[in-house]
Amino acid sequence: MEHLGVIAAGLAAGAAAIGGGIGNGVLISQFLAGMSRQPELEGRLLSRMFLGVALVEVMPILSIVFAFMLMNR
Repeated sequence: MEHLGVIAAGLAAGAAAIGGGIGNGVLISQFLAGMSRQPELEGRLLSRMFLGVALVEVMPILSIVFAFMLMNR
């Protein structure tokens, strides 16, 4: 049963990394599309993009924390 925690931790970390990568890709591609449509809003869009990237990255970080908790259970 100890190995199930390690497997669950690996799956959680892998899924979070994939989800974070997809989320960041979509977010940044939409930022570039918006900036190409309205270049005068670059400053506002850039600050909101950084906020969005930070929020997207919270999920993989929390997933790694939970994965370590599962491994040390």
